[in-house]
Amino acid sequence: MTTGNTIKTAGLLATLTALFVLIGQFVGGAGGASIFFVIALVMNFGAWWFSDKLALRMAGAREVTPEEARDLHMMVEQLSQSANLPKPRVYIIENDSPNAFATGRDPKHAAVAVTTGIQSLLTRDELAGVMAHELAHIRNRDTLISTVVGTFAGAITWIANMLQWSAIFGGFGRDDEEGGNPIAMIAMAILAPIAAMIIQFAISRSREFQADATGARILGDPLPLASALEKLQSGVARRPMMHANPATQHLYIVNPFAGQGVSKLFSTHPPTEERIEKLQQMALQPSRMAGYVR
Repeated sequence: MTTGNTIKTAGLLATLTALFVLIGQFVGGAGGASIFFVIALVMNFGAWWFSDKLALRMAGAREVTPEEARDLHMMVEQLSQSANLPKPRVYIIENDSPNAFATGRDPKHAAVAVTTGIQSLLTRDELAGVMAHELAHIRNRDTLISTVVGTFAGAITWIANMLQWSAIFGGFGRDDEEGGNPIAMIAMAILAPIAAMIIQFAISRSREFQADATGARILGDPLPLASALEKLQSGVARRPMMHANPATQHLYIVNPFAGQGVSKLFSTHPPTEERIEKLQQMALQPSRMAGYVR
């Protein structure tokens, strides 16, 4: 990992730890803060080493061998060579909704996952554009930060739900000085998931543009990815990923809930139309494609 990304990841982990401690303070005062600090440390360790496995498990992804998915493995291997990356593990998600994501703490421990829906929707060139985009996330060292955020966002959402029910049924303490104030707990139950969502927004939107551009260079052509994004936008609108985990929505190449009326303001992804426009502009400027060979 580059120094810049190491600093960003450390800063993100520190921010999420501070958020956990703040939640603990509301739950149980100083004692709650101490307990949640320990929980955050354990989660930091787990997120660093196991967040990719958690993301794949939450997505219902199954690893496939070259014998099971020969064309997909060959495509990933060829693109990995173009990107100067080790070949990642390949997973398939049995889901009609068209989507894909990458995960892993570094290029040596990376994985890419595609749904059965995306395989049936896209042409070979368009799927190669998507795979190049996911490899770009690996090359740009986005995957660790993204999966760590997904792990913490899921935990924060779970804790927020716990706080809400505890406030209603009188759980934890009632002493304002020791934490557990029911009004404060309800406020935290509302604000904590929003804070987690804001963190998801902050790390996701700009990285999608960067991955689009890097993926276009890996493939050697930005237009297949632009075409794929157009198909994916309408495909997800028709078949949203009904059982996807909101904590991992930022991992996917397009928002898996886009077909469920989610406002663009609250989307973890930039507008697809804007992404397509930037890729089309790249096609008109050959100098921006320098750095990779097809």
